[in-house]
Amino acid sequence: MPVSNVQDRATQTGVSPADVPQDRIERTRAAAYRIRHHALNMGEVQGQGYVGQALGAADMLATVYGDQLRFRAEDPHWEARDRFLLSTGHYAIGHYAALAEAGIVPIEELETYGSDDSRLPMSGMSTYTPGMEISGGSLGHGLSIAVGMALGLRYQGSDSRVFNFLSDGELDEGSTWEAAMGAHHHQLGNLTAMVDINALQADGKTDTVLRTEPVTEKWESFGWYTQRVDGNDVGGLLAAFDKAAAQAAAVGRPSVILCDTKVGRGVPLLENREKAHFMRIEEHEWQTCREQLTAGYEGKASA
Repeated sequence: MPVSNVQDRATQTGVSPADVPQDRIERTRAAAYRIRHHALNMGEVQGQGYVGQALGAADMLATVYGDQLRFRAEDPHWEARDRFLLSTGHYAIGHYAALAEAGIVPIEELETYGSDDSRLPMSGMSTYTPGMEISGGSLGHGLSIAVGMALGLRYQGSDSRVFNFLSDGELDEGSTWEAAMGAHHHQLGNLTAMVDINALQADGKTDTVLRTEPVTEKWESFGWYTQRVDGNDVGGLLAAFDKAAAQAAAVGRPSVILCDTKVGRGVPLLENREKAHFMRIEEHEWQTCREQLTAGYEGKASA
């Protein structure tokens, strides 16, 4: 059996966060906390990195790996697995944390992050890391790969699904929209895209670099089943992924879940940092970050 918390797809008919059982929410919330904690520990190894993105996307990653994805931790290449594609290679620190939470990568190996000869380079590489389906590099290619993969799986008669994680900055890329058209044309109901909308990219705020709003209407006009949720609300995420799963099929509408997130989520010190795309965090600040994260999770302070 797969080592995964994936729910029975036939019962995934949640309509709103209120329909999601509380124990399921708490289990996913706990996983997100551990993913954030792992990311902070990895970031401390280098003293810098894309820590803010990992913190912001932790709830999304916990939802997918802890609740939706079909996989076998002991066999990352299991043929019947669902595929998770990290288009945003610089989010690898968050993905490694999720892979460790899923049991695919040993937790103790996270200490090697970014080091020479490590299987966990700072940008995701499929040739190095178990469970990493594609190598991240120039942004805007992940959805195109996901379309080809979803189409190939359908030709093989597989019921596996493809999940593609991409960023709002990647919506600047024409290749993303070409892929979106292709997915609708081929009616890839086995494809779900998840977009981290944190409103920030390397050159500044997303809406000042290239305005993509109204983004919900854009995806809908491309024929996708579109939902927009608070990407840091676990209940909302679970409900959204349930609805996407309920309508998933070999032939049908592809799904996209637009997730509004906050860079540095869960650590007030980092949430309010001005230069947040690539963070440099002082040596004395790491423990403060962990303490704030734990306090927020335990309800002792605002998360």
